[in-house]
Amino acid sequence: MDHRLIHWELAAKTAATLGTPGPKLSPAEASAVVADLRRHADAAVGHVHEITRLEAARDLRDSGVLIVDRASWARANVHSFEAIIDRPLREAAAKHSERLSATSAAVTARATGAEMGAILSFLSSKVLGQFDPFAPLKRPHLPEAGRLLLVAPNIVEVERELNVEPADFRLWVCLHEQTHRVQFAAAPWLRDYLLGSIAELVEGMLGKADSLGERLTRLFTEKTPLTELIRDEKDREVMSRLTAVMSLLEGHANVVMDGVDSSIVPTVKTIRQRFARRGADRGALENWLRRILGLDAKMRQYADGQKFVSAVVQQIGMEGFNRVWERPEHLPTEHELHHPQEWVDRMRA
Repeated sequence: MDHRLIHWELAAKTAATLGTPGPKLSPAEASAVVADLRRHADAAVGHVHEITRLEAARDLRDSGVLIVDRASWARANVHSFEAIIDRPLREAAAKHSERLSATSAAVTARATGAEMGAILSFLSSKVLGQFDPFAPLKRPHLPEAGRLLLVAPNIVEVERELNVEPADFRLWVCLHEQTHRVQFAAAPWLRDYLLGSIAELVEGMLGKADSLGERLTRLFTEKTPLTELIRDEKDREVMSRLTAVMSLLEGHANVVMDGVDSSIVPTVKTIRQRFARRGADRGALENWLRRILGLDAKMRQYADGQKFVSAVVQQIGMEGFNRVWERPEHLPTEHELHHPQEWVDRMRA
């Protein structure tokens, strides 16, 4: 029996079919945007080094930078999801094969693949950039450290929508994404930590299901929030760890973005103001989609993590905060994320 529970090829095909290309650019304009984004991505590394004071950010050359369109971003994320969860899904399915017939497995795989493709199609028009540390796990020819993806049509679309200076906005975006690249370079154990936690969560979540296929289908096709599928206390602890680390990564990247001034990004104040107001202009359909996909929760993660990092840096400086990258034991718990003094006290002890 094939224990694959997500039809990955169908996910990629669906995302490409449903996706839209974005703003129209002539070949010359598109080439200029690509070259400009590469230049800003390279320049951002030095600024991240100056703000974070992480040695890993000094002239970072450990991973690739790709300027992609929406379809390529979606396809890259299908590959990454496959690298992250295909093995634990197959293992869970094999362990509980008596609950899942070959027919139901095939139906589940196609249903979840199509839904994943639809979700990625929507997200592909929203994401500006992403550092993907998991790509080499399914693509051995890629740099071991991962790759940075910058979604050119979305960056152009947002800078036009906000009516901001393109050069400044592109550098501002690159600062956030390059910070994620630096985080994984500073903490080379971080990728395996995330993979292990995700595998543990998948096994716990699916292994305890009354119906493995039904539970996975609910997750993707009914947009059932992940938290509703987590009932065991141990699984909640794993989810808490993941929430804390993702909040930390996003919050830290936001602190770096806020660390730049007009000497680096001349119109940074205007960009911040207009980007912050952008959410108020979303339509009802997009707000609904963001809610069921958990994007609003992700924005709260940004805020929670940013408050934690800012509070710690204010008290013990950036060098003191940087202990967080030394080993997994130094990561804040979800409780500490909301009580930064307790993390500071633990590091001092």
